[in-house]
Amino acid sequence: MPSKAIKPHYRTKNAELYFGDLIEVMNSLPEESVDMIFADPPYNLSNGGTSVHSGKRVSVDKGSWDKSEGAQEDFDFHFSWIQACRRVLKKDGTIWISGTYHSIFACGYALQLQDFRILNDIAWYKPNAAPNLGCRMFTASHETIIWASKSKKSKHTFNYKEMREGDFPSDFIKRPGKQMRSIWSITTPTKAEKIFGKHPTQKPTTLLDRIILASTKPGDVVLDPFAGSATTGVSALRLGRTFIGIDLSLDYLNNLAIPRLESVGMTSKMK
Repeated sequence: MPSKAIKPHYRTKNAELYFGDLIEVMNSLPEESVDMIFADPPYNLSNGGTSVHSGKRVSVDKGSWDKSEGAQEDFDFHFSWIQACRRVLKKDGTIWISGTYHSIFACGYALQLQDFRILNDIAWYKPNAAPNLGCRMFTASHETIIWASKSKKSKHTFNYKEMREGDFPSDFIKRPGKQMRSIWSITTPTKAEKIFGKHPTQKPTTLLDRIILASTKPGDVVLDPFAGSATTGVSALRLGRTFIGIDLSLDYLNNLAIPRLESVGMTSKMK
């Protein structure tokens, strides 16, 4: 049974943002009410490591929400939130999960244990990825994105023609008029996408545009349980979909997500 309804932190005629625990919020939503989910869960990298930004060594610690609690505890978390996603996903819906090798294998295993059907694993290649400082391993220059349907019986949406014939000039891998492959060349977010501030794991709108165009129809409901700066919402609204976002940070919701959604110019705030 669904939990007691939780009031949105922010609501418009085509978008809702919720503040709170993602599992509690999703358990309060109607069963099988969402057409597509994009999830960018914690990568569990905030354990004292460093990376490169603007040519300088910087900490990769993003906050307590990104710290690893150990392999089993991390997996249990991924299993739980994916289970909550499964309840709200329509029978013909799909889920996309983004991650690095620190988290994506646990998510993939959790999907399989819950009888999802893995459709593709997308290699999102980042041409402008940061260099490796240690020089003792290959430079990480991609993330893996798993695309899965709710079951083997699902009749999932795949807009084949749009992906084959669409215009993707910035992706040197995509050849005009040819089938889109499972390797996508897309740069990290531009400065223009960060005018309201920076989120440590912000995704480029170009990436979410492609995901939403590939697997949803106009008017579909798109859910992001780790909304962050609401890139998913920006793309969803711009493409004529409805958006539901959830995040545990009021700071990100108020200072990034809401201003970005309102900047799209397609929202009408409701009382």
